[in-house]
Amino acid sequence: MELKEIHKCPLYHKCGGCQLQNLSYPEQLRWKERRVFSLLGHFCKPNPILGMDFPYHYRNKVQAAFTTDRKGQIISGVYQSSTHRVVPVESCLTEDETADRIMGTIRKLLKSFKLSTFDERTGCGFLRHVLIKRGFSTNQVMVVLVAANPIFPEKKFVKALRTEHPEITTVILNLNKRHTSLVLGEREKVLWGPGYIEDDLCSCRFRISSKSFYQINPLQTAVLYRTAMDFAHLTGTETVIDAYCGIGTIGLVASKKAKKVIGVEINPAAVKDAIRNAKLNKATNAQFFTGDAGDFMVELAADKEQIDTVFLDPPRAGSSEPFLASLNRLNPKRVVYISCNPETQARDFHYLVKLGWKVKALQPVDMFPHTNHIETVALLMKAETAK
Repeated sequence: MELKEIHKCPLYHKCGGCQLQNLSYPEQLRWKERRVFSLLGHFCKPNPILGMDFPYHYRNKVQAAFTTDRKGQIISGVYQSSTHRVVPVESCLTEDETADRIMGTIRKLLKSFKLSTFDERTGCGFLRHVLIKRGFSTNQVMVVLVAANPIFPEKKFVKALRTEHPEITTVILNLNKRHTSLVLGEREKVLWGPGYIEDDLCSCRFRISSKSFYQINPLQTAVLYRTAMDFAHLTGTETVIDAYCGIGTIGLVASKKAKKVIGVEINPAAVKDAIRNAKLNKATNAQFFTGDAGDFMVELAADKEQIDTVFLDPPRAGSSEPFLASLNRLNPKRVVYISCNPETQARDFHYLVKLGWKVKALQPVDMFPHTNHIETVALLMKAETAK
C-alpha cells in the first residue's frame, strides 16, 4: 500500500505547506530527482535521491500563530499562504507529535487562565505565537511563548503546563511588541529550566537556543552530513573552512576528522552558540568567528592562507560572487557545497565552472518530505586535480 493511502492531510488545500502531498512518497522522490537533474544534471549526473523510510512527523521545530476565531474560540495554526489568516491545526503529519499535543494544552490553558490572543488590527492581547523545539535524541523540549506583553501569572501558568507535560525541560517568554512578520522579538526571559535544549547529531552534542538555526529533520540531517564528510574525504591533516557555519554543526562534525576547523557566521548569537558547542564537544581544534563569509574569505585569500577543504552551506539565496572569487583564490583541494536551493546552486556552479572547477559528485537528500524543497550535496574540485 502506498504511503499516500495511509496518510492524508485534511488541511492540504488550505495550508499550502506540503505542496507535493497529492503525490505518493515514491512519486515525490521521482519528482525531486527530475527537478535536480533538470537544474544540475549538465554539471554532473546526480545520484538517486536519499529519502526517508517513514516520512512523517519529522519536524523537530514547530511554531504556531495564535488567534481567536469569529466564534470566540482560541485557535492556533499556520498562516494560509500569502495571507495572515490562520488555518487551525490540531495535528500535522510533518510536525513532531509531542509539540502538537503541547500546543493543544496551551490553547486550553489560555482559556482557563482568561488570557487573550494578540489582535494584529488593534494591537491588543497577550499571546502571538508559540515555538516548540525538541531534541529527538535527548527528548529535551523547549517551549517559547511569544507575547506582546509580559503581564500574566507566569509561575502558575508554567506549573500548569508542566503538570500536563513533564517532558518540557525549559520554558521561555519572548516579547515581541512590534508590527512585524518576524515571530521572535529581541527580549527574552527564562521562566523555567536552563533556557536551551541539547541534541545529539553525528556523535556531537549541540546546545540549541530559541533563536538558533538547527536543521529541522534530524534523521535526514545525519544522512546529509555523512554524505558531506564522505565527499570531503578528511584524513586528519586538513585545515577546513566552515562557511555560513551557524551554530557550528558541520564544522564540529568535521573537527573529528580534520586538523583544524575555522567557522564563520554573520549572526553573532549563532557564533556564541558555536563557541559553546565547541567547548561542549571538547573540540579544541575548532574556532568560530563573527563576520560576513564573503569578506572573511577575501581576507584569507589576501593573507595567502593554506586551506585544504571548504564546506559551504549558504541560505536559499546562495553564495555571492565575492565569496566564490575568494574561494577560487584560496584554491582548496575540495569544496563541499550543501544547498537548500538547487536553482541558486546551479547559478554558483556556472560561476565556478568558468573558473576551472568541476562538479565531481552530486547527492540529493529529501530533507522536507511532502514539500517541493530539495537539499543537495556537491563535491567540487579544480579540473586539473579532478581527473
